Amino acid sequence: MSDTKNINISDDFLFSPEPRQREIAKKLFALVAHLPLVCPHGHVDPRLFAENRPFPDPTELLIIPDHYLFRMLYSQGIPMESLGVPRADGGSTESDRLKIWQIVADNFYLFRGTPTGLWLKRELSQVFGINKRLTGASAREIYDEIAAALQKPENLPRAMFERFNIEVLSTTDSPIDTLEHHKKIRQSGWKGRVVPAFRPDNVTDFNFRTWRQNIDTLSHVSGIDCSNYYGFIQALRDRRLAFKEMGATSTDHGVFSPFTIEMSEREASQLFEKAIKGHATADDAALFTGHILMVMAEMSIEDGLTMQIHPGVFRNHNDVVLHKFGLDKGCDIPVATDFVRNLKPLLNKFGNDPRLNLIVFTLDETTYSRELAPLAGHYPAMKLGPAWWFNDSREGMLRFREMTTESAGFYNTVGFIDDTRAFPSIPARHEVARRIDCRFLAGLVAEHILDLDEAEEVIVDLAYNLAKKNYKF
Repeated sequence: MSDTKNINISDDFLFSPEPRQREIAKKLFALVAHLPLVCPHGHVDPRLFAENRPFPDPTELLIIPDHYLFRMLYSQGIPMESLGVPRADGGSTESDRLKIWQIVADNFYLFRGTPTGLWLKRELSQVFGINKRLTGASAREIYDEIAAALQKPENLPRAMFERFNIEVLSTTDSPIDTLEHHKKIRQSGWKGRVVPAFRPDNVTDFNFRTWRQNIDTLSHVSGIDCSNYYGFIQALRDRRLAFKEMGATSTDHGVFSPFTIEMSEREASQLFEKAIKGHATADDAALFTGHILMVMAEMSIEDGLTMQIHPGVFRNHNDVVLHKFGLDKGCDIPVATDFVRNLKPLLNKFGNDPRLNLIVFTLDETTYSRELAPLAGHYPAMKLGPAWWFNDSREGMLRFREMTTESAGFYNTVGFIDDTRAFPSIPARHEVARRIDCRFLAGLVAEHILDLDEAEEVIVDLAYNLAKKNYKF
């Protein structure tokens, strides 16, 4: 829809158009623009760094795995098969990588104003040195330039890690993962710090499709019989320790609801036995998950792992896409979430204990000022995770700061978390977050709410120090 033009790269990117605020923001950004990147939560595959092989072609790297991209295109009637998205039944999909790239380029105008469009523009420019807009006319030229760049030594995964100035990157791993790739990274002698994070959802949620098989695998990996509740809990405790030995500093819990409940061991054991026999109901699964969050909080006090809770998503909402393409294909929709009532059992038992570091995220922005900021502004154990997923955007980040700062302050938040599978997008995501925080702070300075020297301290903390502190790096 557009002739080939260059990407407009401005030093004022994302800053206020108001001149005084813009100049303050630029001064603040100069303090953090080149700070190391701390990436405490994400989903980059550790295999990348264990094997350190050249990335595949541009389409395989940037399009096929990115549900942000094909979600928008699907909404406009473009079939996922035409974008090379693998089908769950092994059915035919487009295999011509250049043809897929051309479809995306022809329709890239759909991403105007979205964080996906913003990230990809910065990624093309910063990582691959491409300053032309991605359009139908420029598609082949840009594809060829990226393909050539991916064969250069400076674009191998480990070299990119170092070039991005990443200080530490945490992956997300299941208790049944042997952590073989993390072990290979460590044994290689490479100095890049890539650590696992403990995410037990596939063995703690009875509703998980392969839950029963996963329990058997947990028994095998841990060497503990997990067919009973007591063995199961011991295996989780042992796996947490194994993760810590590989550098883990956090756990992560992706739950539908932040519901928590304290059950007796006998009650929990009965639910677990019911699930082992294949008789557990959806209500049983919700009860057990709520109980396990309590157990995980207690274990975090014991072993020091920071605990993250990511609730409030109706996953795989589109049954047609789920059955045809499987999980995680852009069909997840935020839902209203009650934190005040659901977290009360956990916070009443553990929230006053500063040994627990509990980071709570949300996709329900209506809870920022009504629930989460007041909770984090009271309980010593609780902190607020940053604007996440659908809210990880220009407006979403501003809303987060505007709705939480007055009740929770800056120091009951934990800095920026990129939460991405797309490794080359990490610098762009951090840059956007840093610029948005500079913009917000500049407004406070311009209105004489903060002095400039206070804002200078805060921006360094938001960009770097808070993530290191709360994730114990």
